[in-house]
Amino acid sequence: MWKIFLLTWGLFMGTQFVIVTSQLQMEANAILNSEWWNTSDADFNISNRCSWSSISCNEAGSIKEINIYFATRTWVIQFEKLNMSVFHNLEKLDVIGIGLRGRIPKEIGLLAKLAYLDLRSNSLVGELPPSLGNLKRLEYLDISFNNIQGFIPSSLGNLTQLEYLYISNNHVQGSIPLELGFLNNLQKIDLSHNRLSRNLPIFLTNLTQLQYIDISNNFLTGSLPSNFDQLTKLKTLRLKYNSISGAFSILVKNLSHLETLEISHNLLNGTLRSNLFPLKDYGTSIDLSHNQISGEIPSQFGHFYKLNLSNNNLSGTIPQSLCNVFYLDISYNCLKVPIPQCTYLNPRNTRNKDVCIDTSYDQLQPHKKNSKVKRIVFIVLPILSILIIAFSLLVYFKRRHNSIKNKHGNTETTNNGDLFCIWNYDGKIAYNDIIRATKDFDIKYCIGKGAYGSVYKAQLPSGKFVALKKLHSYEAEVPSLDESFRNEVKILSEIKHRNIVKLYGFCLHKRVMFLIYQYMEKGSLFSVLHDDVEAIKFDWRKRVNTIKGVASALSYLHHDFTSPIVHRDVSTSNILLNSEWQPSVSDFGIARLLQYDSSNQTIVGGTIGYIAPELAYTMVVSEKCDVYSFGVVALEILVGRYPEEILSSLQLTSTQDIKLCEVLDQRLPLPNDVKVLLDIIHVVVVASACLNPNPSSRPTMKSVSQSFSIEVTPLSIPLREISVKQLVNQELKALFQIVNPKLNFEIN
Repeated sequence: MWKIFLLTWGLFMGTQFVIVTSQLQMEANAILNSEWWNTSDADFNISNRCSWSSISCNEAGSIKEINIYFATRTWVIQFEKLNMSVFHNLEKLDVIGIGLRGRIPKEIGLLAKLAYLDLRSNSLVGELPPSLGNLKRLEYLDISFNNIQGFIPSSLGNLTQLEYLYISNNHVQGSIPLELGFLNNLQKIDLSHNRLSRNLPIFLTNLTQLQYIDISNNFLTGSLPSNFDQLTKLKTLRLKYNSISGAFSILVKNLSHLETLEISHNLLNGTLRSNLFPLKDYGTSIDLSHNQISGEIPSQFGHFYKLNLSNNNLSGTIPQSLCNVFYLDISYNCLKVPIPQCTYLNPRNTRNKDVCIDTSYDQLQPHKKNSKVKRIVFIVLPILSILIIAFSLLVYFKRRHNSIKNKHGNTETTNNGDLFCIWNYDGKIAYNDIIRATKDFDIKYCIGKGAYGSVYKAQLPSGKFVALKKLHSYEAEVPSLDESFRNEVKILSEIKHRNIVKLYGFCLHKRVMFLIYQYMEKGSLFSVLHDDVEAIKFDWRKRVNTIKGVASALSYLHHDFTSPIVHRDVSTSNILLNSEWQPSVSDFGIARLLQYDSSNQTIVGGTIGYIAPELAYTMVVSEKCDVYSFGVVALEILVGRYPEEILSSLQLTSTQDIKLCEVLDQRLPLPNDVKVLLDIIHVVVVASACLNPNPSSRPTMKSVSQSFSIEVTPLSIPLREISVKQLVNQELKALFQIVNPKLNFEIN
């Protein structure tokens, strides 16, 4: 009996040994045949695979993790080459940014123990295989930043353990499958930047564990579910750039953890309810801009970090509570006076059609009992004012024309107005040429819109292309803007720098104002970064050169004039790229010459997210405001989107510390050129100094620009191990302060 037991046990153990040995051999063969690893390397030894940095094994020697990320390969890596069916013990497959190509094989569904799957920032194509639904233990799924097409398979509803689902920045189409409503453990879902259509699914509000929802930049329709307040753990809700219609009905008073609500660029209408937002702390950002919301702003609104209600149909007065908002944009509505007593709220920067005047004449004039007198005043006074203004303008322009003609009498002009000379051209000829070239500013020639006007592409009779910046029609009728328009032309006519857009001419004709600029083929930096195809062409070297060019341009504006010129709206929308990817800073619509003998208090302008923090409580504008904006732009170029994660990590009170390689633009492979790697680190170090909340502690743009020409010894820490906070130390900050410390580091 004892002998039989020993014999049986021996046979069993022998069988197990054979099975384990066979398993290990199959895994080894799969690796050898995959072409994922460089088998020609002299150090390659398949027997030591469990000691490789890219592989982890269990106690039996079977592979449980494959981790390859941000590694440059000199050969094409195909997903199908790796036989997935043999990795029975694989728990984690983490393959990020290595240029992985091909389709996701259906055999991936055989990985019964897989809990973590991350394939982001590769070049995967085809559809998501339905076999993904077989991964019952899967908790994390990220296939973002690829070229996946087709529909999201309904089988994903079988992943009941899933907590994180990221399929953003692909070409997935169709409706969001109802089966996703079964994922009760889901905490974060990101389906943004796809081609999803049909109604926004109601089932989202049943997933009570959700903390993060991003389905922005799709083609969703329908209305908003009214019960979003069931998601009591929700921190972020992004639905911007869709076609969601109906009344804005979300009540967030129960969402005590909400930090970000973005539903801009949709078709929402209705009014803002008074109980919509409770009085909260200052950590919440709300963006409902570019909709059709009407009515008045409730008096309870306030206590937000950011509030953007611009480009709606809001009316009535501006409530005093908005003074509690850190960043506020209520421009392009129909709001009226009186304006609350805030340091940053004033008629100009609110940019509303009616905010500068009160339509009730009785509030502006003493009450008169005689209604007939009132009617006479109403009729006669405007007519008399118009006649006086018209006569004055006629005299002014006549004298100015004669003065300029005498001063620049030798300047040549062309008969057809091609590339007009500054201060000396026939306005009628220029205007007629532009009308013909744009077919009276037809919308099909419009290539962009900004705060002050629209930009058109026009081909002049000579065949040359120019860009036209035409003011909004209602702004062109404001006489006070005439001075700022001429001021912009005067400033730009004196600027000659390779990284500042060239001004060819201007036109003031029949109350139409426009500038004629050099045409930049690639368009704005913002549009390039938000176009996946163009963003991939915009490689690391081009991005670093762009940052250096912008720094040089701002240094020129700040330091090469008797009185410094402050741009005031440095953002990716106001940086243009030509066909050679050379940057040019543009749009000086709100720029002016700073006078040192003045208080420098002026109207606050700029783009939300790029404005220096001190402008929230003061109107003092200086070059250091541009320095802060440059810091944001520099990081955005490296990250490929607005750098919220890095900005949060750089805050002095933040405990968050993130790896630099994790926030760099995932659409590009990590560079293997040591010089480029060092340049990227250099940019982050400089940008962090530019973002110092204390304006006096920020560097000048001259020192920033000069620092990029300093040769620095490489760092010894591998880039994948460098955190953002490690780059904010005094030793590294010396790089841009024109101190050349002996940094004995080297990049691996």
